[in-house]
Amino acid sequence: MGVKPIEKHAHLGDILPTALRPSRLLGSLLALGACVFGAACVHTQQAAPQTTPTADAATASIHGTVESADGIVYQGARVALEFPTGDNDKSATQQTDSSGAFNFKQLSPGRFEVVVSSAGFETQTLSGNLRAGQSYDARTIVLPMAAAANSVEVSAGSHEEIAEAQLNLEEQQRVLGILPNYYVSYDPDALPLTTRQKFELAWRTSIDPVTFLMTGTVAGIEQEKRTFKGYGQGAEGYAKRFGANYADGFDGDMIGGAILPSLFRQDPRYFYQGTGSVRSRVMHAIAGAFMCKGDNGHWQFAYAGILGGIAAGGISNLYYPAGDRSGVQVTFENALIGTAEAAAQNLIQEFVIRRFTPHLPAYTPTP
Repeated sequence: MGVKPIEKHAHLGDILPTALRPSRLLGSLLALGACVFGAACVHTQQAAPQTTPTADAATASIHGTVESADGIVYQGARVALEFPTGDNDKSATQQTDSSGAFNFKQLSPGRFEVVVSSAGFETQTLSGNLRAGQSYDARTIVLPMAAAANSVEVSAGSHEEIAEAQLNLEEQQRVLGILPNYYVSYDPDALPLTTRQKFELAWRTSIDPVTFLMTGTVAGIEQEKRTFKGYGQGAEGYAKRFGANYADGFDGDMIGGAILPSLFRQDPRYFYQGTGSVRSRVMHAIAGAFMCKGDNGHWQFAYAGILGGIAAGGISNLYYPAGDRSGVQVTFENALIGTAEAAAQNLIQEFVIRRFTPHLPAYTPTP
C-alpha cells in the first residue's frame, strides 16, 4: 500500500508497501493486536532445556549446504546423520533451512555418514571420520534429479504450471476464513513466480471483496473524524476518501507487488519458517522486512518492496488535498516506519496467523 500523508500515521499498516507485508488487509487489523498476540506467542514457545557442559562434553559438529543441480539452494531436503559403528543414540535428522544449510552440533568423534534425500532426487551419501572438537565442513552437496525424473522433460512451461498450482493454493488462504492472506508462502519448496503470476497476485488482492469492504470502512472512519478536510463531507467527501484509500492500496499492490518485483526479479511474498528456535524465527521475520527471495532462490535486499513503498507514497500526493500532502522528507520517513511495521507484522505472521488460517495443505515447515 502506498505511503500516506503525515496525518495517516495513526492508522497502522496504511503506509506499508504491499510487497513487504503478508497482506495489505492484515496491516490495519493485525498490527493492532500485536501486543496481545505477541505476549501469547512468547508464552507458548518453551525454551529448550539448558545443560551445563562437562569437561568431556561433545563439541564436534558437521555442517554443509544442499543445492539442486542448477545451483539453486535446496530448502526442505532431509539430512540424516548416521554412525555405522552402532552409536545409534547419536543419530539425528534435520531438514535444510531457507539457505539450504544443515548443522549437527555437540557430536562425539567417530566415523559417520550423512545421507541427503528428497522425493524425485537421487540420494547422496557422504562419509568421514569426525575428530574430537572438529567442525567438519561437508561443503555443498548436490542433489541431481532421479533417473525416473530425468526421463521427463522439465521445461519452463512445466515449472510455470507448478508455480501456478502453488499460487492457486495461496489465493485460497484466508485468516478466519475471511481475510485474504495471499502474500505468504507456507510451502518451503515454492517455485518463484513469473511476471504474469506476480501481476495476477496483485490484481487478485486489489479486487478481492474484502478489499473493497475494508477500504469503505476506513473511508467511513476518516469521514467521521473529518480526516482530510479538503475532501469535504457528504457523499462526495466519502467517495473521495474511498477513492484515495483504494488508490493507495492499488498503487502499492501493483508497484511494490508486481512491477518492481518483475524488474528486479524478486519474490514479493513472505516465506514462513515455522520451526526452529524462537530466536531464529524472530530473526527470520525481522529480516523479511528488508530482505526477500530473488527469483534465483537466493536471499537479497528487498529493493522492489522498499522502492515500491516510496513510489506509491509519492504518487499519493497527486490526489490528496493540497494541505495534507507530504514532503519528500516525510515520504522517506513514512517508508522507514513502514519497514518497521512490516517487521512487526511478519512476527505476527510467523507466530500467530497460521493457526487461524484454515484448510492449509500439510506443508513440511523449515526447521
